[in-house]
Amino acid sequence: MENFKIKTYGKSELALLYFPEAQSKTGALQNLNYWISRNEKLVCELNNCGAPAKAKFFTPREVMLIVEHLGEP
Repeated sequence: MENFKIKTYGKSELALLYFPEAQSKTGALQNLNYWISRNEKLVCELNNCGAPAKAKFFTPREVMLIVEHLGEP
């Protein structure tokens, strides 16, 4: 993806960037959550950011960590 920007993203919004072929926002988010959960170091670093798991957005710091571990969408 060209010009991907580190910024605040809605969780579904970011998930759809990673999984544009998903049939729904929910499906894309489930896939992204699965990828994140399989990366123990990423999970640990996200937990250290202090954001609640139920938050509806990823902060720029969280997006940066996700991109560092999973690559750009």
